[in-house]
Amino acid sequence: MTGADLVAKILKSEGVDFMGVIPFNGLEEAGAKAGIRPLIFRQERVGVNLADGYSRITNGQKTGVFAMQAGPGAENAFAGVATAYADSVPILLLPASNPRSRHGVHPTFRPSDTYNTVTKWSSSVPTISEIPAMLRRAFTQLRTGRPGPVLLELPSDILRAELSDDIPTNYSAVRGTRSLGDPQDIKLAAKMLLGAQRPIIQAGQGVLYAGGATSVKLQKLAELTGVPVMTSMAGKSAFPETHPLSLGTRSSSTTDMVVHFLDKCDLIFGIGTSFTRIHHGMDKFDDKTLVQITNCSADLNKDYDIDHAVLGDAELILDSLILEIEELLDSKSGTQKFEFTNEINEVRRDWIKEWSPLLESSETPINPYRVIHELSLNTDPRQTIVTHDSGSPRDQIIPFYKAVNPNGFIAWGKSTQLGYSLGLAMGARMAEPSKLCVNLIGDYGFGMVGLDIETAVREKIPIFTIILNNSAMGIYRPQNFPTANELYGTKYTGGDYSKIADALGSYNEKVTSPLEVGPSIRRCIEVVKLGQTAVLEVMTKEEPEMPHRIF
Repeated sequence: MTGADLVAKILKSEGVDFMGVIPFNGLEEAGAKAGIRPLIFRQERVGVNLADGYSRITNGQKTGVFAMQAGPGAENAFAGVATAYADSVPILLLPASNPRSRHGVHPTFRPSDTYNTVTKWSSSVPTISEIPAMLRRAFTQLRTGRPGPVLLELPSDILRAELSDDIPTNYSAVRGTRSLGDPQDIKLAAKMLLGAQRPIIQAGQGVLYAGGATSVKLQKLAELTGVPVMTSMAGKSAFPETHPLSLGTRSSSTTDMVVHFLDKCDLIFGIGTSFTRIHHGMDKFDDKTLVQITNCSADLNKDYDIDHAVLGDAELILDSLILEIEELLDSKSGTQKFEFTNEINEVRRDWIKEWSPLLESSETPINPYRVIHELSLNTDPRQTIVTHDSGSPRDQIIPFYKAVNPNGFIAWGKSTQLGYSLGLAMGARMAEPSKLCVNLIGDYGFGMVGLDIETAVREKIPIFTIILNNSAMGIYRPQNFPTANELYGTKYTGGDYSKIADALGSYNEKVTSPLEVGPSIRRCIEVVKLGQTAVLEVMTKEEPEMPHRIF
């Protein structure tokens, strides 16, 4: 047994069924012999993105894995890892490196050093006998506390080396741990929530990672108290956006309901959220009372002065919090639930009325909001997982697409890697093969990663990609680089992407009329249901209007 064989054996015992890889690492062959399917990509970062999407949809219960070859492979994966780190996604990275005899010799690339700033934990296997111990540490980091990418560097001489008979190879799979939180902290949190005048709840990604039942308990808390709920960007889908108490998602563009209630609220009650101050988000929290429930102490007082905190698992704390709330409401203290549903309905009605002309627009080139509207009309959100790319696709779809079940939408944006959505959709499909997995991407983003459509075709991962092609970097305004744009056309791009998709083996359509959008979406969905990847290129206008975008 080689070192690579031992790594593969341990991965299998941890429930790993596949790993992304671009040869040659040594783990593609060892993994295949152990029953772990190797997925081969056109570029490393898309493979990392797939692992990311897989871990998100499984709530980290099953781990997405990507193995990089030494040198250029490990170097080229950085963007995908950085984005996973920004969004706290638990993925396992297994880069090979040069033999230990070359460590410290220029120009040897050491992934464990270079990736230290974008991983939760980063280390290297020092000897072949330490493989079980190092992998145990890696999986412990993956399954405790705030999630994040974990990297274990595997020197190539260790991967190739044969194990001697005296080296133990026994290994027990790692079990995750959860903490409840201090009961007194939970009691005070309950009193602060009911004692506020106009509270709102912010649900974060921690609600999703705590498991599907947690979203149900969050809904129970909202209904019990009457407190409106908004989600963070990464927390979108943690609370059903068709619910009367839903405000939508606080993002780089957002709903009128979020803006209205955020402006008027006196307390923000965060559950499973980091309270990260993002440069393009609705983050005017400084004058609010803040209660934060998180499983990571590093989140506390990170960007804002927190008035009260409960440290622990979102689901376990919700269980205790609901009991405390019920007791307070049943007491003779006069505490009553809030009544905000009529106010929410009024704001929502006026907001939709304002935006309907764009959502139902018949103009050509096609308005991107019409595409989002048609996607909503022609899909069942309970059987669909939608994600978006960076820039305009993100800011246009997040306010208007209504997620109704946990992980029915993958929203992201603390880091904004273009092209990220393609791999996310592929990973989502690997995790939920019965679901329709859709990614909305701009032409510029598709231009960066589009060749991996061939990967989806070859590896039989049927996804549906919608390209919003406005032949421009639409997110940028004329004032961002007026001289460069005037003299050199810096903002504008080109390309016939449906032809590229066709050449890569995907089913493809290209539409130029708004009347064609709905029928084309339906045809593409039917193709995906039959097991084929589909690409729909929609020729859109450069739409500058985005709800409440401040950037």
